[in-house]
Amino acid sequence: MTTYNTGSDSANTSVRAFLTKIGEFYLDRTFNTSSGKGKEEWIRIQKYSFDSRCAYCGVESATFTIEHLVMFNKDSCGLHHPGNIVPCCKSCNSSRKKVDGVYPSWEDHLLFVCSDIGKFRERRKKIIKHIERENYPNLTEDEMNALRAICKHLYSSTKAELEKSLDLYKDIDQTLVNRR
Repeated sequence: MTTYNTGSDSANTSVRAFLTKIGEFYLDRTFNTSSGKGKEEWIRIQKYSFDSRCAYCGVESATFTIEHLVMFNKDSCGLHHPGNIVPCCKSCNSSRKKVDGVYPSWEDHLLFVCSDIGKFRERRKKIIKHIERENYPNLTEDEMNALRAICKHLYSSTKAELEKSLDLYKDIDQTLVNRR
């Protein structure tokens, strides 16, 4: 639960909403994982694609978080799409930044989690098969660059609008105070 909301929070929410809509564009339908068909798909992915196990460590559980393989943010531009989500235990969902400050790819994260190279290969194969089976769009470099440009613009403009709204409120408040 968020206890302090910032301009970055609203900007990130705008980017995720956009990436959700792009994912739905490629699916040609909505994909709400909390209700209806989207929820049914999420349950199917957990149970049948991953045998109710974490895609990374293989732990069995009844409850998982949704992990976007390609991160769902303005830099990586992973889409909210059935082919980009896997079940993930709480421990494995704690991504660690690399030394250069960049989050690892899902494959690097999987390698970090798997101490056994055989398990790594097996889980990697299962994830790749899942991506292909769910028809996650294979975007070109130009399409990815376009998504990044739009996401970065959306992020910065959302933050800027928040600041403008705050300035407007201050101006209005000052006018009202002067009129009292």
